[in-house]
Parts: sequence; structure tokens; C-alpha cells
Amino acid sequence: MQGANLSAVTEFILIGFSTFPNLQLMFFLLFLLMYLFTLLGNLLIMVTIWSERSLHMPMYLFLCALSISEILYTFAIIPRMLADLLSTHHTIALMACASQMFFSFTFGFTHSFLLTVMGYDRYVAICQPLRYNVLMSPRGCACLVAWSWAGGSVIGLLVTSAIFQLTFCGPSEVGHFACHVPPLLKLACGTDVQVVAMGVGLVCITALLGCCLLILLSYAFIVAAILRIPSAEGRHKAFSTCASHLTVVVVHYGFASVIYLKPKGPQSLEGDTLMGTTYTVLTPFLSPIIFSLRNKELKNAMKKTFLSKLYPEKM
Repeated sequence: MQGANLSAVTEFILIGFSTFPNLQLMFFLLFLLMYLFTLLGNLLIMVTIWSERSLHMPMYLFLCALSISEILYTFAIIPRMLADLLSTHHTIALMACASQMFFSFTFGFTHSFLLTVMGYDRYVAICQPLRYNVLMSPRGCACLVAWSWAGGSVIGLLVTSAIFQLTFCGPSEVGHFACHVPPLLKLACGTDVQVVAMGVGLVCITALLGCCLLILLSYAFIVAAILRIPSAEGRHKAFSTCASHLTVVVVHYGFASVIYLKPKGPQSLEGDTLMGTTYTVLTPFLSPIIFSLRNKELKNAMKKTFLSKLYPEKM
């Protein structure tokens, strides 16, 4: 590589939506509405759990932590994306890019770890009901949440420090709407780029597959336990406590696998951008809807909490 090409990049240009010049206003309005709905839905879930004593149990503590991680994850990416959709200047400083990557990976993987913890909670509730209060004590639940946040932070720090110790030689155009790993690796130069790419990929895929396998293992035991319940009503009641979590897991890992496990090959900027929005905008948007509609206890508690404020004389 010639010395002229080795000038270090100090800022990037995010060009993810530049291929949709006539659709940027429509994307802005659509993503803004979805983002506001995501914030509102998660805040409603948190307020309901906080105010309704019947929901002060481990499953809903984990759901509250999940809502917090989802709010923070979307806050790390979407406001900047919305601003870029209305702006003609899409530059982002190197440190701002590193910060966005750190927080998006931290909150994203915290979300995955919390989903795994929720799967373990359902396993204990259905397969080990007599030991539930011991295994899911307040201290035990707090430790599980803390370890989830710590794990997400460690992965965020590992990935970000590995990527930003590389030298970026240009061009400075990032083929994405956020500071995402693959397009940044294309801008890096040096002999250790391939090693860093393999290391980061190994860490991310190992963490995602590890969480996914633990959830699958939990549900294998859950299904076996449910099938041993003699009455159809009992089986339905047991499974209904898992339905919302299982649906969110399928959506979360379905879109994550599209992002992280897609085969290498020629890819268009348009395809990568639209694929990125599924995990960044669509998944967080769907999560509170699924939990609100598929979880009967939470749905009833939301009605009770907010209808009592709107129509206090009827409650």
C-alpha cells in the first residue's frame, strides 16, 4: 500500500440511506413513529410492573430490565439515524463512532443475556417449582441481572477496543447508517485486520449461539415437563406463561442470525441498510407489543393501571 493512502481517518461519513434519496423523509417519519412507540411501550411496561404489586416477581423484574436495555439500545442508534435522514451532513467523529459501537454492543448483548435469564426463570418455574423461591430469590435475581449487564459491557468493550485499535486508511465512507463492524473493517488497513475480524466474529457468534443454545435447552426441559401434565388445561396454562418470551426469542434471534450469520459474498448497500433496520428498529418495536398482547397477567395489569387513572369513578 502506498504511503499516500495511509493517512489516518479522523471522522466517518455514514452513507447507509444515501441510496434512497427520494425515500428519506418517508423513512424518517416511519422510523420516528416506530421509535416513539418503542419508547412508549417499554415505559408503559416498566410503569405497570412498578405500580402493580401482583407483578413484583422475578419474571417481571427481568422483563423490566429487558425494557431498560431495549430503550438504551435504541437510544444509542436511532436518534442519530433520524438526524442523518434529515441532514445533508452525515459525518461522525471517530470517538463518537466508537462510543456508539460500544453502547450498541453493550445493550444489544445485555438484551440477549437477559432473554437467556428469562428462559432459565421459566425453566425453574415449570420444572423446579418447589425450589423456585430459593433459586429465584431477590438476591439471586439481582445477581442474574447484574451479570447480564456486566457480560454485555465486557463484550461491548472487547469489540470496540479491538476495532478501534486498527488504523483506518480510508476512504471515510461507512456503508451503513451506524458504526457497524463489517463496513468499518473494510476501511481498516494493516496486517492484523483479518485477525481482528475473526476474533470479533468469534466473540459475537459464540455469545449469541451460547445464549440461543441455553434457551433451547431450557425449553427442551420445559416441553418435556409440560407434556407430563395430565390435563389439557394445565398444559395450556403452563405454556401460556412462556408464549410471549418464546415469541420474542424467535424474533430476536431470527433477525440477529440474519445480521451475524449471513454468508459472505457480494452485498448491496441497499440490502445491508434495510437488513440493518430489521434488528435496529423493527425488533425493538415488536418486543413490547408481543409482551403486552401475549402475556395475560401483564395485559390485565396494564388495563387496570391505566384505566383506573382515566376512569377512576368506574374502578
